[in-house]
Amino acid sequence: MAEGTGTGGDRGRGGSGGPEVRVRRVYEEAGPGDGRRVLVDRIWPRGLSRDAAELDEWCKDAAPSDGLRRWYGHDPERYAEFAGRYRAELEEAGRHEAVERLRESAGEGTLTLLTATRDAERSHAAVLAEVLRETARGAPD
Repeated sequence: MAEGTGTGGDRGRGGSGGPEVRVRRVYEEAGPGDGRRVLVDRIWPRGLSRDAAELDEWCKDAAPSDGLRRWYGHDPERYAEFAGRYRAELEEAGRHEAVERLRESAGEGTLTLLTATRDAERSHAAVLAEVLRETARGAPD
């Protein structure tokens, strides 16, 4: 797994002793260090049963809007702008509440954000993980 996603060891701790927030594909087998597993996609992953997902929660409210998701289209050249727009969306009432719930979960132990996206490193889940790590350390989001 890629380093930037905080998928193992201390990489997910944000370097300042903050919470460990990992990002993984929901299709990967659950690992012993996953902690609380939360799907953060708006749409249920294709071809995956609810039992096979081994989820603790499905947090649809933390997902980007359909319009933003479609605009991004997982185009790597649009990632930086997507990340900024998504961070702005996370400040909206429903999403902000979802972020707060996830932050609380991260404060209780390892939190693994799950997504069906092929490129988890450049996904909304990676942006969300950064936001959770930053805000837990007291940095502005």
